[in-house]
Amino acid sequence: MLAHLLFAFGALLLGGIAGVLQGLVRGGMITLPAEIGYYQLLTAHGVLMALVFTTFFIIGFLYSGVAKTLGGRLLPQARRLGWAGFVLMAAGTVLGTIFILLNEATVLYTFYAPLKASPYFYIALTLLVVGSWFSGFGMIYQYRRWRNSHRGKLSPLFAFMAVVTMALWLIATLGVAATVLLQFIPWSFGWTETIDVMVSRTLFWYFGHPLVYFWLLPAYICWYVVIPKIIGGKIFSDSLARLAFLLFLLFSVPVGFHHQLMEPGISPVWKYIQVILTFMVVVPSLMTAFSLFATFELTGRMKGAKGLFGWLKLLPWKDVRFFAPFMGMLLFIPAGAGGIVNASHQMNAAVHNTLWVTGHFHLTVATSVALTFFGIAYWLIPAVTNRVLTPALNRLGIIQTIIWVVGMFFMSGSMHTVGLLGSPRRTAYTTYQDHPDAVLWMPYHVAMAVGGTILFIGVVLLIFNVIAMLRAPKGVTEYPIAEAAESEAPAPRVFERWGVWIGLVVVLVLFAYTIPFMDMLNHSGPGSRPWVTW
Repeated sequence: MLAHLLFAFGALLLGGIAGVLQGLVRGGMITLPAEIGYYQLLTAHGVLMALVFTTFFIIGFLYSGVAKTLGGRLLPQARRLGWAGFVLMAAGTVLGTIFILLNEATVLYTFYAPLKASPYFYIALTLLVVGSWFSGFGMIYQYRRWRNSHRGKLSPLFAFMAVVTMALWLIATLGVAATVLLQFIPWSFGWTETIDVMVSRTLFWYFGHPLVYFWLLPAYICWYVVIPKIIGGKIFSDSLARLAFLLFLLFSVPVGFHHQLMEPGISPVWKYIQVILTFMVVVPSLMTAFSLFATFELTGRMKGAKGLFGWLKLLPWKDVRFFAPFMGMLLFIPAGAGGIVNASHQMNAAVHNTLWVTGHFHLTVATSVALTFFGIAYWLIPAVTNRVLTPALNRLGIIQTIIWVVGMFFMSGSMHTVGLLGSPRRTAYTTYQDHPDAVLWMPYHVAMAVGGTILFIGVVLLIFNVIAMLRAPKGVTEYPIAEAAESEAPAPRVFERWGVWIGLVVVLVLFAYTIPFMDMLNHSGPGSRPWVTW
């Protein structure tokens, strides 16, 4: 667990360095040396922060909760699978980072064809994905062993949610594994001359949107299971939480076309169907929001709060374990609203290739998810290492959270605004020959660079805090797992009939993808030869 967490924060630091340099270039504030490319930094930033940091942190966090709630320790087989996964993912990360730094994989984290990286970059991605499969199998193994020895009992909520999260990941990564193994690796080695771009993008976004929920669901686990314990309350509804996670499993996979609304090779009918399925995800999101604020209010009133909003005063605002995740929850409100804009066909046409999308991405993953992960780290690292979070470290954590929120206000706020003014994403600094529109964009780009610099200060302070936690005084730190309210009835047994839920996912995926994918194969174009533009 600790190995995963520390590796994650190492990737965060490297990705943060690439990010702040990239932001300063985009704002016209610095010029990179000739041997370092803007898009090279953009690739490193995306891969290290969006893929490596998140995946390592999530697996470390989920393993800790599975061990805590399913027997108090990892079974030997689960531990071996976890270490095998860690070694494969670490090897893939190191290999991929080397080829990015050698400027042989400057294809951004989406690695869209027909841009071609070194074949060893795609092999590195394969190692990362396969390693995560080993880790998922380890958690599922521990879960199955627990259920076999506790027949008739409902599994602990954390473990249930961890299994849903890894099931989502295993299903989603089949798409990216297929395109990397069957398309990119043979094409990059020169074994095949061309690649079908439409098929590769479709397989990527089959994975790409569930990836967002792979990031979000561990944050939701913290919100549902950990935060109630920290504030001295109980889980509002165990059954509602399980149902919400199962709905996320069902409706987050067959919706990749809403990332491809501008693709000309997909029928509008199938785009419409997948947009409808996308909006179904709003249901468990609103269930989550209701459950969380119900927990806050009930806990506050149990402590004697009066008036309509008196319970707000009784929340532990000076505890970083609560404050950081709560700020993530709060900022997820505008982030979710932006997601509805992106998934709406007509509005997507206006913002699709602009910085609005980048701002939305940073508000969801780099704010809601990242702040929750930071809040988790402030109790998880002491719990794993048998140390305590001192008052001084807690204050530094509060300061780091505020720095992050302020930095993201400037950066993501500027991205959203200038995106509506038409500023494109994925581009280095340019004034487009002093075009009046581009000149109008520049103050926002400068504000983005300022926000990025503030965020980098937050990264450095976080790394300092992580090192300080490893050297904090010895002691016992509780692993906070909340209990459900006593009055609640047990969750329905059908929630753990995995054949039913996985079967429904398969049905939805086949419904959403079979006909349009067959149409792509039957009417494929000539394919594209590789392009290296850097």
